[in-house]
Amino acid sequence: MEIAIIAHDGKKADMVQFLNKNRAILMQENIKLIATGTTGSKAENAGFKVKKMLSGPQGGDAQIAGRVAEGKTKMVLFFKDPLSSHPHEADVSMLIRVCDVHNVPLATNEATAQLLLLGITAV
Repeated sequence: MEIAIIAHDGKKADMVQFLNKNRAILMQENIKLIATGTTGSKAENAGFKVKKMLSGPQGGDAQIAGRVAEGKTKMVLFFKDPLSSHPHEADVSMLIRVCDVHNVPLATNEATAQLLLLGITAV
């Protein structure tokens, strides 16, 4: 199962902490992580194997949306920072819309991401 991880700058540390907390789930052989560039680098530094796309503002969100539309990415964990503005907000909205169109689970905060990961361990 391919899971995309994305985090705005103000949430990257939270994402790494979340990944570490869920290391046993995310390091399973059947789980593959993809990420936008900087988030992917932070995850790699924490010891995770990640396929990195471009950074979000350079098109990484759109690349991940494309993988969702192709049926490759089955879950998106996107830790959004609701207290900051983002120059690529149109790409973020497009990613959310593509997840909705293709019925792909999308978490935009840690609580929802945790529920999604617990859901795949129960299957």
